[in-house]
Amino acid sequence: MIDECLAVEFTVTGDDCPLAMASRKTNATVECEPPQLRADGNALLRFTAPADDALADALDADDRIRYLHRSRGGDRDTYRCLSKAPCVVHRLTDAGFMSETLSYRDGEERHTGAVVGNDVLQGVMAAAGDTVGVRLRRVYPVGPESAAAEARWDLTPAQAEAIRAALSMGYFAVPKEATAAEVAAAVGISKSAFLERLRRGQAGLFAQLFG
Repeated sequence: MIDECLAVEFTVTGDDCPLAMASRKTNATVECEPPQLRADGNALLRFTAPADDALADALDADDRIRYLHRSRGGDRDTYRCLSKAPCVVHRLTDAGFMSETLSYRDGEERHTGAVVGNDVLQGVMAAAGDTVGVRLRRVYPVGPESAAAEARWDLTPAQAEAIRAALSMGYFAVPKEATAAEVAAAVGISKSAFLERLRRGQAGLFAQLFG
């Protein structure tokens, strides 16, 4: 039995796969599910992106993409296709990486997932570094979901508590279902303390999400 499981986030640059190139060409942010690798080496892709004809045209023009299907849905489109290009994530999977989310922005890939132990992590990083540029962004132990969220997003326990309480009580709903004073009372702190924790937590989250 292995006791250590690590959640991992890292970025990959220099990949020439279709999604990386299309995101670089069109400045679109593409959110992709982990590709499914077929026995013949082709990958089945499912991904979403803001509604944009330029992205669809760029993908359609790439001769490595086949059977491209685009479903329109409000301000985001969902794509499904077959890719003849090898995906970096498959080499990482072969090394022991369990992919959970994958996004492309301006040609850069951001991978999140898990590895079982530090030795496996070193192998994953070596596999990525053999062909593309890779930068480890964050590593933290997999544990209870609450602790994992705090570690992943660099939140203090107090900030995480304030955000969770605000979310569960409907503070972020439109229209609001709870006031700042009501959430603060539920947490057991003053309104000013609640708002400070909320702002600091949100600032940290937004900085990590948007850069």
